[in-house]
Amino acid sequence: MRFKIAGVDSLIIYFGDKIDEQTATKVKKAYLSLKALNFEGLIEIIPSYTSIFIQFDIFKYDYESLKNLIQNSINLNIEEIFEEKIITIDVYYGLETGLDLQKISFEKSLAIDEIIQIHTSKIYDVYAIGFLPAFAYLASVDEKISTARLETPRALVPKGSVAIADSQTAVYPQNSPGGWNIIGKTALELFDKNLESLSIFEVGNRVKFNSISKENFLSQGGIL
Repeated sequence: MRFKIAGVDSLIIYFGDKIDEQTATKVKKAYLSLKALNFEGLIEIIPSYTSIFIQFDIFKYDYESLKNLIQNSINLNIEEIFEEKIITIDVYYGLETGLDLQKISFEKSLAIDEIIQIHTSKIYDVYAIGFLPAFAYLASVDEKISTARLETPRALVPKGSVAIADSQTAVYPQNSPGGWNIIGKTALELFDKNLESLSIFEVGNRVKFNSISKENFLSQGGIL
């Protein structure tokens, strides 16, 4: 672990210099450990692919005292003892909702059915939540369908859109601008104001996408 001051009331813990499974596992273990330890005075704990940002109460800690506390409390060598939660998301991968399916099909020389099969064949880890509340960064996408962001982002991406950007996949929890490649849509509500995190996702969860028919999508309340 490498610590760095991020502000008068915040610090960042780095676990590696590149995005890979080993580094992400360390971040996941450290994040879940910190949540379980429930230290008083930690205002925010925000994980990313390679680091964790922590905002703290300056009347409770300073940088050195919190750094020492964390170093003496987290053991990254322990086996994971946390319950693994898999969230299944039903997706309609139709051309009406998969706005970039044909583009990816052409770029990757794959049939649309192959793209769907590849995307639904993996279980993805929730590595970070950001950009929007309940926007979970999921990885890693099979390199066969890994696709660069759009050169020109859309002014509006519909809520529930399932998307790919490079080696990541995600679901837009609300209408917003965005530059990811849209391959389908879900009717599942990701934003929950009754939850502390406002999201059905937490870092450490895993996600499985399930392909459904248009009729099933519409019956779930989906909007084309």
